[in-house]
Amino acid sequence: MIVAEKVYLKPITVDEAIRFAKKYAGSFRYIAGGTDVIVNKFQGNDASDCLIDITGIEELKKVIKDKKHIKIGSLVRLDDLKTHPEIRKLFPALLEAAHSVASPMLRKTATLGGNILCENRCMFYNQSEWWREAVGYCLKCDGEICIATGGKKNCFSKFVSDTAPVLIALNASLEIADGEKEYILPLEEIYSGDGMKPRLLGNSAIIKFINLPLAEEPSCVFKKLRPREAVDFTSLTTAVSKSIKGKIRIVLGGVDPKPILIEGMANEKDELIKQAIKKSRIVDNDTYSRPYRKEMISVFLEQSFEKLNPS
Repeated sequence: MIVAEKVYLKPITVDEAIRFAKKYAGSFRYIAGGTDVIVNKFQGNDASDCLIDITGIEELKKVIKDKKHIKIGSLVRLDDLKTHPEIRKLFPALLEAAHSVASPMLRKTATLGGNILCENRCMFYNQSEWWREAVGYCLKCDGEICIATGGKKNCFSKFVSDTAPVLIALNASLEIADGEKEYILPLEEIYSGDGMKPRLLGNSAIIKFINLPLAEEPSCVFKKLRPREAVDFTSLTTAVSKSIKGKIRIVLGGVDPKPILIEGMANEKDELIKQAIKKSRIVDNDTYSRPYRKEMISVFLEQSFEKLNPS
């Protein structure tokens, strides 16, 4: 059943948006591009009564460069990232990741903040309501078991953002507002690893800026596994960065309820790849099989290291 929202609000400042969020704390969703929220509403996976449209907050649409960072507003649309010459020059892997999301039309609406907060997905959950009822409800929708594993405790819906792995590989941090407090966190720290509640942000929190440090000057390689070159969510995303000092950050998406981060040095390649495979909690909740996705981790990472360290 499609549940229409009863209240629609459009604040023009972050503070006003957070006040609305606290007022409707029991059942609301922030909405920007809407490419995730609206689909979940149509599938019956979101029954919130209130939508808070934050697209009127101009502050969040800016790209700012200071001495230490490029600060990208959370409402910058994925398609608009390519119009910023410094992002294009310094962080080409981020543009590649953004270009891999959905389709050209959706990228003209979808925002960077929305993509890093994209809801976890599972082939047994992201279906119509009648389909979920027919197959049996899972842990993520008031059922008693994870249909993918048969377990009764853990939901393994997969983390599917494509831009977040690249941003984490590039050591990005977030500026977050929540009521009267503002704070900065490394991007990877907002993800819980719990498929049912995949983020650790406060309910009313708003990401203001995504900060990319300039000092490390990393190279980064992005790869994505999916059935088609457009539209499909990821079955495996890898991002591997190498700083000018040889520090490696490997980030995996699509193979766990949260992004997998492995750090080390360039001369530790084989051990880093082993760690990445070992930490991934892959289950059969995707169109590709678990063994194939696991095998492709090493394939993608070997290719990425080869590109970062050409012989």
